[in-house]
Amino acid sequence: MAEETTKKEDSPAKRATARRGSHDKWGAKVMELGFCILPSLLFRAQRRLGLNPTQLAVLVQLADFWWDAGRKPFPKKADLAFRLGLSDRQVQRYIAELETAGFVRRIERTAAHRGKISNEYDLGGLVQKLAALEPEFREVADEARAARGAVARPGFRARGKTKPAQDA
Repeated sequence: MAEETTKKEDSPAKRATARRGSHDKWGAKVMELGFCILPSLLFRAQRRLGLNPTQLAVLVQLADFWWDAGRKPFPKKADLAFRLGLSDRQVQRYIAELETAGFVRRIERTAAHRGKISNEYDLGGLVQKLAALEPEFREVADEARAARGAVARPGFRARGKTKPAQDA
């Protein structure tokens, strides 16, 4: 049953509709240069996660290099620095802060005959933190949805409101 749902949701027609929607919003030429999928919860929970704007920007940049769940991103600090308008050292400090806070884990990479190369970044900590917040945000979203549904029902009266007086 779950497989049927997944197949139905991931149909070519649904993907084409989503692509068309993105192209309508951003423009086909912009979308052809690539895109990064991020959960909205990351932005909605930024303050709850304790992320300052630059830390969030660093995480977003790392996520832009994370194309496949099975392959961790490994951008060079210089590339991140260029994109963010920061120095290499500032990027290094922000990544260290993110690592201390449990959002990112740096994994050293080396190449034969070349020594150390760019680090690999495990974003599993961020994924876990978002998963832990999800039930709370889901509950609030469900309550808001139920309240909107109640307002839409026929005969709904807001609390504290009385019926207009009938002329006798």
